[in-house]
Order: sequence, then C-alpha cells, then structure tokens
Amino acid sequence: MSGGASITLVGAGPVGSLMSIFLARRGYSVTIYERRPDPRVHGISAGRSINLALANRGIDALEKAGLMAEVEKLLIPMRGRMIHDGMGDTQLQPYGNKPHEVIWSASRGALNGLLMTAAERAGVTIRFDRRCDRVDLAARRLTLIDDATGTALEKPFEVLIGADGSGSAVRAAIARATGGMVSEDRLGHGYKELTIAPGADGSFRMEPNALHIWPRGGFMLIALPNLDGSFTATLFLPNEGGVSFAALKEPADVEAFFARSFADAVPLIDDLTGSFFANPTGALATIRCLPWRDAGRALVMGDAAHAIVPFHGQGMNAGFEDCVALDGRIEAVGGDWAAVFTAFETARKENAEAIADMALENYVEMRDSVRDPGFVLRRALAWKLEEQYPDRFIPRYSMVMFHRLPYAEAYRRGRIQADILKELTREATAIDQVDFARAARLVEERLPERGDGHG
Repeated sequence: MSGGASITLVGAGPVGSLMSIFLARRGYSVTIYERRPDPRVHGISAGRSINLALANRGIDALEKAGLMAEVEKLLIPMRGRMIHDGMGDTQLQPYGNKPHEVIWSASRGALNGLLMTAAERAGVTIRFDRRCDRVDLAARRLTLIDDATGTALEKPFEVLIGADGSGSAVRAAIARATGGMVSEDRLGHGYKELTIAPGADGSFRMEPNALHIWPRGGFMLIALPNLDGSFTATLFLPNEGGVSFAALKEPADVEAFFARSFADAVPLIDDLTGSFFANPTGALATIRCLPWRDAGRALVMGDAAHAIVPFHGQGMNAGFEDCVALDGRIEAVGGDWAAVFTAFETARKENAEAIADMALENYVEMRDSVRDPGFVLRRALAWKLEEQYPDRFIPRYSMVMFHRLPYAEAYRRGRIQADILKELTREATAIDQVDFARAARLVEERLPERGDGHG
C-alpha cells in the first residue's frame, strides 16, 4: 500500500529513525523533529549512553528494513555473562544452549547515526534542535522550541507519531485529550556511566565477547565491549541508604566503595573519581500508559509508550518490534489511521506489560541470583529440558532474547517453567539427582507445544 498522508514523528532516536524508514518505504512524506543537535556531528551526551544490546527481535526488524548488513559492522557478539566474584575470580555463564545464541553489543551513538543516515537516504527529513514543547491534538499543531536560541515554532501535522522517549510530550498530549492514564514507577536505583579504556595498543583488557557483571546483591557493576577496545561500564546502585549514590559524597568515598566492592575493576576504570562526579546519575523507571493513541491523530510507541528498565536488554528490541508491528497494521488496514492505531495498541499493550515486568525481575537475577548455586542448577536443568523437549520447554531468557514468541506468551510459559524447575530441584543439588521421568510428565502436562512465531 502506498501512502498519501504527511506523517510527523517526534524523536529521531533508534525507534523513531527506524519507523520513519518503514513509513517512507510505503510512500509517506515523513518529517522528524528531534530535540538534540545532530549526534553524527556533535556526538552524544556523556554519561547517558548505556550500550545497546541487540537481540533477535531487533535483528528481525533491521532485516525487514534492509539494514542488517550495515548494522553488523557495528556489533560485538557477547556469548554470556562473565561473572566477577568478590575474590576477583571470573566465570562465564553462557546466555544460551546453542552456539548461535548470543546477544550483540552496539554503540548507541553509532547505531543511531546509521539509522538517521538510512532514514535520510529513504527521503525522510530530520529537523534537529527542535524540542517538542506542546502538542495541540485538536488543532493538529506542534509547538517546537529551539533551545539554543529560545525561538518557538508552530508546525501543523496530519498524523503524529511520538517516539520521543520516557518524557514524551506526545504521550502527555494524548493523556490530556483522552483523560488517559500515565504511571511512572521509579525503581529507587540509579545508574552512573564509567569507562574502561583500551590497552595502549588498542586491545581489550578483558574478555571482549561477554557482558561483564560484578553482582553484589543490592547493586552491581556491568561492562559492555566497544569496537575501539574500550568497555562502557555502568554502576547500578540505590539512590538512598547506607550503600547508595547519596552516600558517595567525596572522592575518598568513591575510592573506598570501589576498592571494597569491585577491587579487580578499579585498575581498569579510566579516571574513576573524576568521571564519577562529572557524569550525571541517571534515573531508572517503568512507564505505563493507556491509551497509546488519540483516534487517528496521534500515537506513541517505543519508550514513549512503554519505557522499561534496562536489565533485560530489551528496550530497543521492543521498540524495533513495535516498528514491525505498526508497519504490519498499516499493511493490513490501509490508511484508516484510527483503525491502524487501535489495532497496534491492541497487539502490543499486553506484550509491553510483560517485558516491563520481566525486565524488573531480571535486575534481581543479574545483581544477585547469578551467584546462587540453586540458580545455576535450575539453569542447567532448563537447558537439559530444552534439549529433550525443544517444542515445549525453552528457558525464559532464551524465549525473550533468541526467539520472537510474544513477550506475554514468554512470560506465561516462563512462570510455568519456573514452577517445574523448582519442583524438580527441591531436593536436588546436582543435575544427576533430578527425576527425569517426573520431569517428562510435568513438561507434557503443563506446557503445550509452541505455536507459530517462535522464530
């Protein structure tokens, strides 16, 4: 189907840029307004560039957009979590049970720049330094502010799509117009970005094909590899309390905390105290809203509709899956935007809720459970059951990261599987103590075979 309408997008981040490509390919005239200056020229703000983890759902969207061959050049495979214990020893916990089950580290800036360039190549117009200050849905007008000059601009729109992140102005306008609901559930933990520089010869100073985690119960440090040999490290810590960002007031506090908690990382981190105090402390929250649309005038997607905490590596992947879903609804419904937006929200809302909940649960797993022998045993048993019953049992992490089963279905099946694993390991401390005859009965009784879409 070819478009005739003019479509306005707010936000040229990865999701907005990718969605614009799908729309331009359908013949729509697309303009994006982006509050930041062009990151391909000016770079991205220091301290807020948590590396992106690309997995199957995002790869599927990029392949459908014809961009995966270009994106591959930006990626580093991560085979698993490299766990750093308190003694400085490490252990690799593979993500999956098969060689191809890896996730990919990508620089946010590099990937976003590639998508912007691809959008412009497809005919999309991107206007930078245009912050969306207000949306008048009834009049179909945007008020845009150039923060560098303070200039206000009024722009009309026919169809508006908000991909403007967790602080979405488009979402706020939809809530005002519809009397809708917006909730922001702050985690109570924040994050601080640090850098592990490459070696003098440009080499990696840790294993490059892993996501490194220093799990410490109520907090953790992680590090993801970059193509230049560096790692982007991120400290996740409570905002308040005895062990918290609030407690780290002076350089000596930071040095003592890192020496106590992450001793093996201290020699690797570039300018620890300088970057700690120079870089901002980011907030972590889950955004839920309803509705996602106002008739056929406006829609939100990606973080603007369902921002999640970053602990499952699915924020971008879920947003890219939104792009495929919205493009599919346009294909199925045509130019009836009210019907398109309604069908999109119906298809995606339950899945967005599911991945939000799973991301919160994965924080506990990453900072604490990975150290637990019971967790390690249940994971090994899950892989064994996957080998024996591949059409019924797939570990929840694998369903989310390496398959395209809807998030809600992965969540439901994951709960059933977790109960099965707990029952089978209640009196077992090793895999050879598991009753596999009972396992067969439980799997066949409780887990139906998967339908289509497991990818």
